[in-house]
Amino acid sequence: MTKKTLLTIVKTVLPLLLGVYLIWVFFANMAEDPKKLSAFYKAISEANYWWILLSVILGVVAYFSRAYRWKYVLEPLGYKTNFWHRYHAVMIGYLINLTIPRAGEASRSAMLYRSDGVPFSTSFGTIIAERAIDLIMLGSIAFLTAVLGYDDFFEIKMQIIEKFGGTAQSAPNGFPWKYAIYGVISIAFAGIAYLFLFNLNFRKKLLGFAKDVLAGLFSIFKSKQPFSYIFHTLIIWGCYIVMFALPFQALEETSSIPFQGILLGFIAGSLGITFTNGGIGTYPLLVGLVVAFYISKTSDVDGTGVGNALGMLVWITQTFLMIVLGLLSLVLLPKNYTQEKENEQISEPGK
Repeated sequence: MTKKTLLTIVKTVLPLLLGVYLIWVFFANMAEDPKKLSAFYKAISEANYWWILLSVILGVVAYFSRAYRWKYVLEPLGYKTNFWHRYHAVMIGYLINLTIPRAGEASRSAMLYRSDGVPFSTSFGTIIAERAIDLIMLGSIAFLTAVLGYDDFFEIKMQIIEKFGGTAQSAPNGFPWKYAIYGVISIAFAGIAYLFLFNLNFRKKLLGFAKDVLAGLFSIFKSKQPFSYIFHTLIIWGCYIVMFALPFQALEETSSIPFQGILLGFIAGSLGITFTNGGIGTYPLLVGLVVAFYISKTSDVDGTGVGNALGMLVWITQTFLMIVLGLLSLVLLPKNYTQEKENEQISEPGK
């Protein structure tokens, strides 16, 4: 087994195992109190699924808008691409991210090369730029959320820290994950620096790849229609927020949660997706914690069961949507370029 294969397995299996463990924690905590578990199943069975359907439709709109927006940064680089090919590449990327975290971006570039011949490193650069924009949007929403619900923000933060046992510093008997991660990152950077300095072939490939990535990154500023790019960015993130907010109307107990509470749940869910494959375990757990906080804040009822139900409903429906659309895209995306050419393009990105 090669080091690359082993690393891929570790990157896939560890987050998945963490997600499975958190799913167990998710139900185990409710099982300790039959009332919580009963409230969970009652909320799932009595939810108004028309609101869930509207949420799913908005999810599809966001995917279409993301695929359409992509053309505005590919065209300045000299590539005319088919909308459906871009859409299929986007959905396949989402599907891959559910199995191998952060591998979806590379898969998305590979798929667009397969269908339209856009060089891997070039399209990958535009995706990095897209991720930078997404980070700015998420940061802006997080800032707005902190301003609107400052006290709630930090109270929920403390609850999350308590629920997951605190940080490495506050749990001296636990394993110091923070420092272990820093150590792995340092070793990786040292290895890359060594190859860059003493391996000419690696240096040429890395510099060529970096050149193409930077071209993609700055393609946003070269776009002939920057306002259209911004418009679609607002559409995408507007859809994300509304598609998250609509399921709150599906349950009577969550329909009166204030806007800042919805935004806090949105941020919590977004963070959960970064921890495990597709947010398995973490997404419903974190969203449920936020929702339960607001239910308990406005009534004497423990909102854990209902909060967990809402988190699970949102996560399952959106994940199911990505799986179905991703699998369809795998079937429908045309393979206009041979696998051999694709492998050559990925292995030699600087050419």
